[in-house]
Amino acid sequence: MPTTFIELPANLDSRRKRWTRSEYDELYASALLDGQRLELVEGDLIDKMGKKRPHVISLNLLQGWLIQVFGVRRVNPGASIDVAPEDNPSNEPEPDLIVLKRDLSDFTKENPGPEDLELVVEVADFTLWFDLTTKAALYARAGIVEYWVPDVAGRRLIVHRDPQAGKYASVAAYSEEESVAPLAAPESLLQVRDAFPE
Repeated sequence: MPTTFIELPANLDSRRKRWTRSEYDELYASALLDGQRLELVEGDLIDKMGKKRPHVISLNLLQGWLIQVFGVRRVNPGASIDVAPEDNPSNEPEPDLIVLKRDLSDFTKENPGPEDLELVVEVADFTLWFDLTTKAALYARAGIVEYWVPDVAGRRLIVHRDPQAGKYASVAAYSEEESVAPLAAPESLLQVRDAFPE
């Protein structure tokens, strides 16, 4: 008679190299990457592959709207951020857009941390699953108060709020017929359709 399978054995796959942030910094300082753009997430080097036109257009539309709401000196595209202290040794994500609580000139020597961020945005086309799982968990553990994932193919905006115990307690998808305001600017409504190309 078979027994009930209760737990999986530990993953002992030794072929995977888990990178630390110091190794990642050394790799960037060397000439080995030759201009390749990578980000460090959960010990993995993620290729920041070239973006397709719909992704680029959505990114530009959102950046323009966020600049109107928060000002050009608080909206930062493609910048590295720090996350939770326990995650920092193996993570240095580069969201598509961040909105800072202070002027970007305050961060010339170090990355902004979760306490410095009003909003983090990851525009998703081919990366939707990764952005909704791995990145969402990383940002929730850091206590980032608001995380937006514009789903280019689905033409919807997935809004994560209220980080608790490593997860977002509130996750809502807004269709292109709806509007949403960032927590830090509740009077500024974004028409979701305006975040996507026609």
